[in-house]
Amino acid sequence: MAYVDTGALAGSQHSNTTSLFIHGNPTSSYLWRNIIPHISEKVRCVAPDFIGMGDSSKLPISYRFAEHAQYLDGFIDRVVTEGKVILVIQDCGSALGFDWAFLHATVSYLGRRCTGQGPVGRKLIIEQNAFMNIMLDRGLICKLTAEEKVAYGKPYENPDHREPLFRWPNEIHIEGHPPDVYQRVSSYHEWLLETKVPKLFFRAVPGRLVSEQKARWFLDHLENVKGVFVGKGVYFFQKGHPHRI
Repeated sequence: MAYVDTGALAGSQHSNTTSLFIHGNPTSSYLWRNIIPHISEKVRCVAPDFIGMGDSSKLPISYRFAEHAQYLDGFIDRVVTEGKVILVIQDCGSALGFDWAFLHATVSYLGRRCTGQGPVGRKLIIEQNAFMNIMLDRGLICKLTAEEKVAYGKPYENPDHREPLFRWPNEIHIEGHPPDVYQRVSSYHEWLLETKVPKLFFRAVPGRLVSEQKARWFLDHLENVKGVFVGKGVYFFQKGHPHRI
């Protein structure tokens, strides 16, 4: 697995703290490029690329949630060996991060119906590269530059490497399916509502997936949570509001 690592700050009071940045679909650690410089002045920053995504190895696996979780868990065990962990997470990276935090509850600090199943979804994502050509831009208030498009798109120029992009939307649990993902999400969801681990909840308007009403519900029901309004945003707030975050 490829990753960014700024290294620990010698002599810092936070030298034993790691801020772990976990991206979503269809992005990579590149998503955090303008946020990490702010945080790396205080703590070590680590940002992996999911297996099969970004610059990480492309393997002959199914790229299901459980496999991503296994690789991420192994990565953290090897790279972040001790100390406090601050999770900075988004999209399916949130699901993986919450799952990991639930299973490692003593070391964490937490800062719509959608499916791509069937031949139509596979054609859109694998053959037509819809996530890169259409969906990524739709999640932004300000459009990607040519340089940014190359950085995000290069890992998926070969259609054979787009399997993770197709698999992620199919791992979103709907009405209890897939059952294994539903069970894991249900477990960490109950824990998340009860744990007093401190949390930051970033929101924007108009947003996507998480409406203003749903954001308010989370802010009202999560324990020890602080809401941060960043302004205008759709889905990838990191592009338009890196300094605010």
